Amino acid sequence: MENKDRFENNEMEPTEKEVVSKNFIELIIDKDLEEGKVDKIVTRFPPEPNGYLHIGHAKSILLNYGLAKKYGGKFNLRFDDTNPTKEKTEFVDSIIEDVKWVGGNFEDRLFFASDYFDHMYEAAVKLIKKGKAYVCDLTAQEIREYRGTLTEPGKNSPYRDRSIEENLKLFEEMKNSKYPDGSKVLRAKIDMASPNINMRDPVIYRVAKIPHHNTGDKWCIYPMYDFAHPIEDAIEGVTHSICTLEFEDHRPLYDWVVRELEYENPPKQIEFAKMYLTNVITGKRYIKKLVEDGIVDGWDDPRLVSISALRRRGFTPESIQMFMELCGVSKSHSSVDYAMLEYCIREDLKLKVPRVMAVLDPIKLVITNYPEDQIEYLEAPNNQENEAMGERKVPFGKYLYIERDDFMIEPPKKYFRLFPGNEVRLMNAYFVTCHDYVTDENGKVLEVHCTYDPETRSGSGFNARKVKGTIHWVAVQTARKCEVRLYENIVDEEKGVYNEDGSLNLNPNSLSVLKECYIEPSVSGAEPPASYQFLRQGYFCLDCKDTTKEHPVYNRIVSMKSSYKPEK
Repeated sequence: MENKDRFENNEMEPTEKEVVSKNFIELIIDKDLEEGKVDKIVTRFPPEPNGYLHIGHAKSILLNYGLAKKYGGKFNLRFDDTNPTKEKTEFVDSIIEDVKWVGGNFEDRLFFASDYFDHMYEAAVKLIKKGKAYVCDLTAQEIREYRGTLTEPGKNSPYRDRSIEENLKLFEEMKNSKYPDGSKVLRAKIDMASPNINMRDPVIYRVAKIPHHNTGDKWCIYPMYDFAHPIEDAIEGVTHSICTLEFEDHRPLYDWVVRELEYENPPKQIEFAKMYLTNVITGKRYIKKLVEDGIVDGWDDPRLVSISALRRRGFTPESIQMFMELCGVSKSHSSVDYAMLEYCIREDLKLKVPRVMAVLDPIKLVITNYPEDQIEYLEAPNNQENEAMGERKVPFGKYLYIERDDFMIEPPKKYFRLFPGNEVRLMNAYFVTCHDYVTDENGKVLEVHCTYDPETRSGSGFNARKVKGTIHWVAVQTARKCEVRLYENIVDEEKGVYNEDGSLNLNPNSLSVLKECYIEPSVSGAEPPASYQFLRQGYFCLDCKDTTKEHPVYNRIVSMKSSYKPEK
């Protein structure tokens, strides 16, 4: 099944009888359209290419894309690449892949802030000529000291009253690499007594003699984010600049920039609450340390919640989209249980993927009265909840693998699986009764011996007696060996993410690697990211990084059981 964008499906369109509930951003857009402030909606996702995207970014991507789609507008992907000290082409490439995968269709509208550096330089010159910007020689520490506090106003820089001519000359010399890094900055001239610290003559350009991933050595001065960002939006005709709440205090500066530069139809900034997932690690600094310390095998380690990690784990775009719809959009901060994300992937996969038998902790079962060299092929449904997926033939023989947990010598009460004297059904096959077992010198069970009843073949209509237990199996002769990786939360959920000293509370059992697993042959030839439900085990996908034809590796996406129940 193709990964179609849920926002493009007809199922997303409300019927006439449905009550349409709009979020606060949609209400603002509706009002702007009604009042004629805009006639075409343009949104954007503006990542900085200094790391990998995570689940929180997916919300912004889908929100901005969804709004553009709903109102018949345009959605841009634009890199805010104004800081070459932290940016890499590697991050640009990964972000483009992630945005496309999660469902943000930007078509051919891929932009870079660095494409506008000439325009931004001229914009800065315009502010200088208007007396709205000046070159300042204070150090970064001195600028902080002059800025004041939340309760005390700042004080003017001694360089604030330089003439327009001197500022133009100095700024051009900054551009021409005359001054060393950190020696001069260009600041907006606004109000050092403003109650909003962001308006106290913010720095809008700095000297940085560092090559840029997109412009090379052309520039040795770079605009600051708060100056560049509104200019980028204005150049691209963005109508609504959707961002998270931490930028609310930056909005007056955003508006000041587009107003002083006299852009027609300036963008409107609207803030929404970030999405916080319980017990996950999203901080780039922490993930970088996990990677460097070898605790995870990269930014796409399936225990992380970067978009590349979720993709490798086996999550689908549809499950991420469903999750974001359940989370909704608001102005209030809230936390979402990771179990909700797991619920969404179960809901998405349960009717889409084949269900197969795999044994992860095998012991051998020998059917003593079954012909030695016979292999028969039994019918099994590919998905019991989706008949359209059809059936497959599963090989069955004298020697099988079953799960170690499906046999006990001395079982507790209400244990309905195999034990001496008990009869169970082998899934899609026959009833078998245990009559013996073999152990090693330490008492560890090596083999279970059973007899089968040929009349009880699945689908034959046999109903002379019932059994309470059904277990899965894989025929030894045709089984495919594989490696299985069982993932748990990388965070110790009982202790929370962080210790008091800021270090991480890591779960030492976040990864279990099972090397001796066996799966039925119907999966032969599958390639990543093929996904399956392993019956009674959970949902699994082929690992895209370590799988080879000779050595398939399966990641557990999610277990079968869920602690999350959606609200009705």
